[in-house]
Amino acid sequence: MNQVLDILRDWLASGRLVAAFHALVILVLGLLVTRLVSRNVGRLVTRYFGLQQGALARRISYYGLVVLVIISVLRELGFELTVLLGAAGVLSVALGFASQTSASNLISGLFLMAEKPFVVGDLITVGGTTGEVLSVDLLSVKLRTFDNLFVRVPNETMVKAEITNLTRFPIRRLDVKVGVAYKENVGRVKEVLLEVAERNPLCLEEPKPLILFLGFGDSSLDFQFSVWAVRQNFVELRNTIHTGIKEAFDTAGIEIPFPHRSLYAGSVTDPFPVRVVGGAVAPRDDREEPPPPPADPDGSPRYP
Repeated sequence: MNQVLDILRDWLASGRLVAAFHALVILVLGLLVTRLVSRNVGRLVTRYFGLQQGALARRISYYGLVVLVIISVLRELGFELTVLLGAAGVLSVALGFASQTSASNLISGLFLMAEKPFVVGDLITVGGTTGEVLSVDLLSVKLRTFDNLFVRVPNETMVKAEITNLTRFPIRRLDVKVGVAYKENVGRVKEVLLEVAERNPLCLEEPKPLILFLGFGDSSLDFQFSVWAVRQNFVELRNTIHTGIKEAFDTAGIEIPFPHRSLYAGSVTDPFPVRVVGGAVAPRDDREEPPPPPADPDGSPRYP
């Protein structure tokens, strides 16, 4: 017991307890000020530059102030800053060699933030994955897919990949492939398709609907029916336009064909002789035998 009291007396005499109390106060107040300042910095940057830049400014200011608070606490506890900075330099070099991929992602993230091919809230497709952008961080981009999955894509991959922004423009075009029977009138088909666009309230009048005659398919005359809608109504238009086409074609008596296959033997030759045996198709037995090869002048048969 006396030994503990001696150690405590030495602490009080040396002033270490007071220094530790000062360090604790600096740590608590410093973290509170850091959180308050970074939050206000993020709001200010978001107001003038956007949500994505605001989130980045908030993170940078927060971690920068936390480093300053830690340095202040260590200095209050009596640590030599020159030694700490030297150790930090050696540690940063070692981490630099060990984290080349992270450095590449960091630089790619800066390129993404400067180029801004998408922002938070956009709907993008990258590498076969389609989802809403949740955040654009220094190392990766976070997405949420339609089936509510969380996807993290490294920034280096985002820079190298082809990105399709589905919500960059306020309107989108829907292309529908339509096939009708060969007997149908092409002009009448176009009139019915235009009536479908006029009756659908989600189709925009400008730009006007577009109908292209693509050509002669295997079993149908092929058309491309293109209509425009605002971005928010695109999915609903895609669900309703096909139903409208089917109902309009049924009312107008326009046939939507299915693939046909016809076997033609020609008018000069006879039809193929076939016979069904036990559910299988087999050649007929009464088919004429091929003529025998002509005989040689000496009467012996000639073989190939």
